[in-house]
Amino acid sequence: MENQDTQQAQTVALPRLNEPAPAFNAVTTHGPKSLSDYKGKWLILFSHPADFTPVCTTEFMAFQARKPQFDELNCELLGLSIDSHHSHNAWVLNIKEKFGVDIEFPIIADLDMKVAQAYGMIHPGAADTSAVRATFIIDPDGVLRAMMYYPMSNGRSMDEFVRVVKALQTTDEHGVATPEGWQPGDQVIVPPPSDIDEAKKRLNSDEYDCVDFYFCKKSL
Repeated sequence: MENQDTQQAQTVALPRLNEPAPAFNAVTTHGPKSLSDYKGKWLILFSHPADFTPVCTTEFMAFQARKPQFDELNCELLGLSIDSHHSHNAWVLNIKEKFGVDIEFPIIADLDMKVAQAYGMIHPGAADTSAVRATFIIDPDGVLRAMMYYPMSNGRSMDEFVRVVKALQTTDEHGVATPEGWQPGDQVIVPPPSDIDEAKKRLNSDEYDCVDFYFCKKSL
């Protein structure tokens, strides 16, 4: 019974895809920020375990390097850790001094862990007071569209986040899906046919590249 209670206490409540992302109001290195500030824009909200750590430093510099690509995609970046506002500011200045990189996106100082807990960033099996490497992609309507978790020991790939944002935007614009490893310019997957007549029509159409009635691709 005691083990069961412990397991329940350690259960992490996660937000769910295709539902509104948890609202927040937070202090950041760029002043107060709330989820509503990003309405009309895509947002990548990501957590890191701690300031002044090597893996996190590489990630922040990589996010900054991709920032022009995210800007082109109407996508903002917002970091978070359970460190103080002063620690974040000092770390940003340190990255500039030691690596010559200006971190131009805000970082949430989540000392009370409200944002981290709302997004399920605290995993007791990893650490009791550090956020794991969690990444959330939120659309312009404030809906959570993708989330990825990584262990503390291994850094993330920023190129994948660029790819996923592009894929989600393509899905929204054209009403299609994207196959494994999809990149802009690749064929997309069209939804299954609604009825048998549509299936027959699709198999005989030059518009689609079909393996079978349920598996058809096309170029945009």
